[in-house]
Amino acid sequence: MSFRARRPASPPLPEVPHAAQRFPHARQDHLDADARREAASKGFYPGKGKSHPSGGLNLTGGEWRLLIMLSLLASSVRLFRLSKPNSVVFDEVHFGKFASRYIKTQYFVDVHPPLAKLLITLAAFLFGYDGQFDFKDIGKVYENVPYVAMRMVPAVLGVATVPIAYLTLRALDCRATTALLAALFITFENGMITQSRHILLDSPLIFFTALTIFFWVGFCNEDKHKPFTDSWWGWLTLSGLSLGAVVSCKWVGLFTIATVGVSTLQQLWNLLGDIPLYGRALCLIALPMLFYMTMFQIHFMILGSSGEGDGFMSSEFQHTLGGRGMADTFADIGLGSLVTLRHVNTQGGYLHSHPHNYPGGSKQQQVTLYPHRDSNNEWRIVNSTAWTGEPDWTAEPIHYVSNGAKIRLRHISTEKALHSHDVRPPVSDVDFQNEVSAYGMTGFEGDINDDWIVEIEHGDKRDTESSKRLRTLRTHFRLRHPLTGCYLFSHKVKLPEWGYEQQEVTCNKNAVRANSLWFIETAKHPACTTRRCPKVNYRLPGFFAKFVELQQVMWTTNAGLTDRHTFDSRPDSWPRLRRGINFWVKDHRQIYLIGNPVVWWLSSLSVVGYVAVRGFLILRAKRGYRDFDNTKVVKYDTLCGFLFVGWFLHYFPFFLMARQLFLHHYFPALYFAILLLSGVFDLVTSTLRPRVRLQIAAVLAVIAIWNFVHFSPLAYGSPWTKAECNRSKWLKTWDFSCNDFLSDYSHYDGLMVATPTKPVTPVATVGGEPGGRPAMIVEDKPQEAAPAEHTSVIVGMPEPGRDIFAGQPVKEVPSQPVPPQPPVVEVEEKMISAVVQPPPEAEEIEKEKESVDAAAEDPVPDAKEIPLPKEEDEVVMAADRKADAEAKLPKEAGPLGEADAEADKIAHELYPDDAD
Repeated sequence: MSFRARRPASPPLPEVPHAAQRFPHARQDHLDADARREAASKGFYPGKGKSHPSGGLNLTGGEWRLLIMLSLLASSVRLFRLSKPNSVVFDEVHFGKFASRYIKTQYFVDVHPPLAKLLITLAAFLFGYDGQFDFKDIGKVYENVPYVAMRMVPAVLGVATVPIAYLTLRALDCRATTALLAALFITFENGMITQSRHILLDSPLIFFTALTIFFWVGFCNEDKHKPFTDSWWGWLTLSGLSLGAVVSCKWVGLFTIATVGVSTLQQLWNLLGDIPLYGRALCLIALPMLFYMTMFQIHFMILGSSGEGDGFMSSEFQHTLGGRGMADTFADIGLGSLVTLRHVNTQGGYLHSHPHNYPGGSKQQQVTLYPHRDSNNEWRIVNSTAWTGEPDWTAEPIHYVSNGAKIRLRHISTEKALHSHDVRPPVSDVDFQNEVSAYGMTGFEGDINDDWIVEIEHGDKRDTESSKRLRTLRTHFRLRHPLTGCYLFSHKVKLPEWGYEQQEVTCNKNAVRANSLWFIETAKHPACTTRRCPKVNYRLPGFFAKFVELQQVMWTTNAGLTDRHTFDSRPDSWPRLRRGINFWVKDHRQIYLIGNPVVWWLSSLSVVGYVAVRGFLILRAKRGYRDFDNTKVVKYDTLCGFLFVGWFLHYFPFFLMARQLFLHHYFPALYFAILLLSGVFDLVTSTLRPRVRLQIAAVLAVIAIWNFVHFSPLAYGSPWTKAECNRSKWLKTWDFSCNDFLSDYSHYDGLMVATPTKPVTPVATVGGEPGGRPAMIVEDKPQEAAPAEHTSVIVGMPEPGRDIFAGQPVKEVPSQPVPPQPPVVEVEEKMISAVVQPPPEAEEIEKEKESVDAAAEDPVPDAKEIPLPKEEDEVVMAADRKADAEAKLPKEAGPLGEADAEADKIAHELYPDDAD
């Protein structure tokens, strides 16, 4: 039997470190073409390390120092001479006034949400503003107003936009050179600079738009890396808060919400079914709504007192304001009730009459709609079918006014009846409208034209009786005139000055139902003084009801801003920078909103270039080319496509608007266009060496800075010359006023910025030529003071269209007689010599005519002390009342008679129409 010996075990080999594999593990790093394309679409590009910084921002220490330098540079540009001009500029007329209303807690209505206005008000309050300045006119010098602090709010937010743009492009994986170029473009963009240096809302809007896009890009980077982490929730929450802030500045922020919404839909389409949606719904829908409503809650809390905006709100809303509360009033309406009627649709003005007649038509007493409580709003309901004088209302039972009742309304203070007849109204002079007046006298029984039939429209569901008979505050009804078939009607048409600009009331045969509805606000019956009668009052709305009503008023008012403005423009002209906006002209300086042409036109060109290239790639894909398999193409298509969608959604909706539009409405879209320009630059220079790329960026930045410096006098309101201004009109449509500048910079030396003062009455000398007629001094009596020679303020109609608010129905105009207006005399333009020292003959004539001057109560100042008027139309002709006084005096013989004859001859030349 044989055995096989076993070999001894070999000693273990020493451990040799394994060399790195040439190809990494397929599941982690090694990707095929399809996987690379999918990774690129999610933001994983070749060469990215395994570490993931928060929000995808991987900045070096040098970049943080660069951001500090950029912020300092932007501060020097936007804060330079921020105190100049020291007067109201463009829409500071509105937004400064709103700050005053906030500080005085007086309610107002604006078409924009309150956040930006609240920030400006906070700065004014912290620096001691008392709200007493009225911000009435463009060019009005500030007095006791911390306007620099108020301007600092948009200026600082404008500065902060610059580093945010840099960080956004770095988060989009653009190179540092590209991000620096975009930051410099925004820093030296003239339009953004001008807009951020004044008390305006566009700079906060652009800031929060930029902040929202930055936070959203950071969230997208976190979502691509690993969702539902603490960092993921943080970026998503900040995105939602920013969305709420941007829409709380202006409703243009809805376009930013749409931009984020489109990006979210794209994400959900790619990830549908893989992740829950509650996070995005909570942070991108609920959180912005909560922020937006919180701003209005603060708005309502501050504006607790009655103010100029009351008339835009419903009667229930108005009674939530301090000073507008009402005591309980009797609910039942009967014959003999003393009532006040309010119109339902036009913010509840009162049916009103006062002892002043229409100048035309029937010339009977005026009936209007008046927005304030007044004794002239009180009417008594009487029976039209059995009028036997004033009955004893206390002794009789209350006869309720039911549907179909025929009544008359007698005005308490003037004892006239509400009346209508077949006479055209004073303003709405159309066939289907009749005049409404107050007619009659004490003891006059009246006629059939005083009759009105009650037609109940609807009542309160909680008060069943209000649908059967008139009940205070509960019944909406119409008043039909039985003889003509028209309905008592009112609309937002104002009477002229003779009607104290109160709202017109007519009787309309084709009345819109909403404008012919009325309700009774207060009622008092004589019988209720001796018996127990139920009382009612307004049901005050809560926050949500007030919030919804204010949104409706803002929407309606905003849509009504359709009047043309001198400097409005349409969206098709914005990318081409066809024209700007004249903000301020004074003291031979001008502030004119116009963009940096290089930045503006290059950004518009980049938009066109992206559309053209994207369309070309789509056509190639249809032909079978696989361009989108290239990770570089996918990266830049995703980046530029997102920015293009942002530009498009912030620009195209303006084509659908019929309201007033201005160049500054393009600024949010311009921000996206500048970022898109930078993305295109990053793509075009991606194959170049870093030094060459930096040199190209430097050339572009220098050109942009030169353009900024060239047009900076229009941004800062600094001295400029007419010649330079005219040479700077690169487009014929640029309508800044070059004639307001001086011809040479040396002329600005010693030129003081003058405060407007009352001009001295100018005089001129007529005659006095050698061998000619005697010299006569003619004095001016202008109806309006002409502006000083050095001041030329162009007062436009600033956005948001003050037509609506200037003609608001709450304007307090007392009912009092209109003072007689002097007749306007048409004066033929004459060439009149300049003011000179009168010759001795003229002085003697003036001494002899002192009695005439006394009769005319028009002393003539010394000609030496009167400045020479610059324009011929500012020179005054002889006053007609002085000529009348002279005509009444007896003519004397001798030289004085010759002087009078000469004066008559001059008067005949100046006023040929009066000579007849």
